[in-house]
Amino acid sequence: MMEAGAERGRSQGNSDGAVGQPRSSPCTSLKMFLAALSFAYFAKALSGSYMKSTITQLERRFDIPSYLIGVIDGSFEVGNLLVIAFVSYFGAKLHRPKIIAVGCVLMSIGTFIIALPHFIIGRYEFETSVRWVVNSTQNPSPCPVGRPSDLTREAKRPQVPATGCEGDSYLSMWIYVLLGNVLRGIGETPVQPLGISYIDDFAGEENAALYVGCVQTISVVGPVFGYLLGSLCAKIYVDIGFVKMETITITPSDSRWVGAWWLGYLIAGVITLLSAIPFWFLPRSLPVAGPRGPDKCTAERTRFIKEPPLMKHKYPADENTTFIEMAKDFIPTLRTLLGHPVYLIYLCVTIIQLNSLIGMVTYKPKYIEQHFRQSASKANFLMGVINIPAVALGMFSGGLLMKRLKLNIMEAARFAFGTSLIGYILSLFFFAMSCDNAEVAGVTLSYTMDRISYDKHSVFASCNSDCFCSSSDWDPVCGENGITYVSPCLAGCTASAGSGKNTVFSNCSCVGAAGNFTATTGQCLHKEDCDGMFPYFLALSVVTSFIISLGGTPGYMFLIRCIKPQLKSLALGFHALATRTLAGIPAPIYFGAIIDTTCLKWGQKRCGGVGACRIYNTTAYRIAYLGLTLSLRTLSFLVCIPGFILLGRQLRREERSAVHGDLANGGAELEALRKEEFVTSSADRSQQTADSSTDRETRL
Repeated sequence: MMEAGAERGRSQGNSDGAVGQPRSSPCTSLKMFLAALSFAYFAKALSGSYMKSTITQLERRFDIPSYLIGVIDGSFEVGNLLVIAFVSYFGAKLHRPKIIAVGCVLMSIGTFIIALPHFIIGRYEFETSVRWVVNSTQNPSPCPVGRPSDLTREAKRPQVPATGCEGDSYLSMWIYVLLGNVLRGIGETPVQPLGISYIDDFAGEENAALYVGCVQTISVVGPVFGYLLGSLCAKIYVDIGFVKMETITITPSDSRWVGAWWLGYLIAGVITLLSAIPFWFLPRSLPVAGPRGPDKCTAERTRFIKEPPLMKHKYPADENTTFIEMAKDFIPTLRTLLGHPVYLIYLCVTIIQLNSLIGMVTYKPKYIEQHFRQSASKANFLMGVINIPAVALGMFSGGLLMKRLKLNIMEAARFAFGTSLIGYILSLFFFAMSCDNAEVAGVTLSYTMDRISYDKHSVFASCNSDCFCSSSDWDPVCGENGITYVSPCLAGCTASAGSGKNTVFSNCSCVGAAGNFTATTGQCLHKEDCDGMFPYFLALSVVTSFIISLGGTPGYMFLIRCIKPQLKSLALGFHALATRTLAGIPAPIYFGAIIDTTCLKWGQKRCGGVGACRIYNTTAYRIAYLGLTLSLRTLSFLVCIPGFILLGRQLRREERSAVHGDLANGGAELEALRKEEFVTSSADRSQQTADSSTDRETRL
């Protein structure tokens, strides 16, 4: 009866499959998951690269130094580390697609929180003496008359807190950006481990690598669009839609300009939220697809399915093992892993190199802005269109070369070391690609127009002694003599005409001896030397990025091959944990702190205190940024030397062990063969004896 009922059920199922299609087949669900995971990878890569593209915008908007931006950038890794152990362990036992969906929702919420301060702190106010007035005759004089006694105190006006400071004093708004980035890091945690493990569980071994490669390729496309989005938003004024643009007296190339940084986070948050939707409708596991009429999977497609409905799980030991037993086994295994000298040296090398790489990539758009005097929009555009594709092409080419050349473990290590060394040598030429520092009176040169130096010049001189000026403001004007002055007041200008960006200051006593010279709004560009050098910088940057990326895939394969298979998972997990903790978090912070030491003129916060840097010592910036990057890579090369020695010894030991094993196996096989021949000959003799006895008995 039961067999007949089951047969009727199967027949009914087949008829249903013939008439109406099933809700979803296992093969369709796997492809849906692959598409959803690719989209999630794209979304998280887009928001992560957009965060790096807004570094200078956040500095200026919240009036914070670079090291605090490094803290904000590293907070993503902090959020990731807070939950990675729980997600990796418990997430594999739960509904993985839904856990990923929850993570995507948390990422989107965190991205929205990052944009929240824009809607809280009001309009962006920057230091300026330029006013937007219809009648230019109403322009106030930029040079208010002061008292001589005020000049003995560096003519600093009393710092009176601006209106609205009471609301800003108890909580810095950048805290919201930090908390949002932490939440974004928490939400990103399940995407990679649970997504890759899901594909590995339900895709055939011959297809799993292809699927993972597709996901990784999509994740490289994300940063391209992230930097392009950053370029677009940097062109738009921060308060677009809330102020009249004709009243804005600064341009995107001004160091006070802040783009619509919040707009990109809203767009990235929506995209991330959309990426969560498909995961809610995917199954927890994929059963074997039975015959379903027209929807039956082909022989090739059924190989995607690993097990029947009661699937043998990839984590069989977890079900009958207590936490205490796992903990007891974990410590000795970790001790064995860390006792592997080659793995330990590889870990040190990658941590040092990732410190160099993360610090360099984080502040590269800022370096392009400050050193080559490019706008934030152009710097982000070039990062997205030139640098990121070069890195992606290098990683792909490295994997292709490794497959074509069939590199072994030693050859892969040499290949990765060689490409890194060539990229290092080429990077030394960056030191020669320099631009002269801006000529700013009282900052890089004195008012007597001496040669450019970085001594502590005074912004006050006899030419502006009659003006009651503030030394803390940054409101640059370009004099008719090609020199930039910190403000029209410090240029000694007593009159102005026009309004907005077209304002012209006249009777500037510091610009010319006669006192009838003029100055215009904004800093003098003088980009001729940089415009000639910048294309060479871009070309060398692309070449070095491509060559260094060539060794990425062989280096990662070296990590997998240099250890025993049973330690592979722990080795990869500990490697990710160590690099995030010792490279992802500290590198942006100390890179930013060292960059801050090269600042020549700090901005002033609206409520008092030091704000964002307005102008850097170009030479010191270049030496600090490039010197720190290349010093770390030099240290990594020195650590590689004992690594190659130990790797060679390990390979020779394994070869000797293999030879001894082959000899032992050969001797055992020979002995077994001799025994077999002896047994066979004995059996033959016994058989002959028995046959002769039988013959004798027959004859008798």
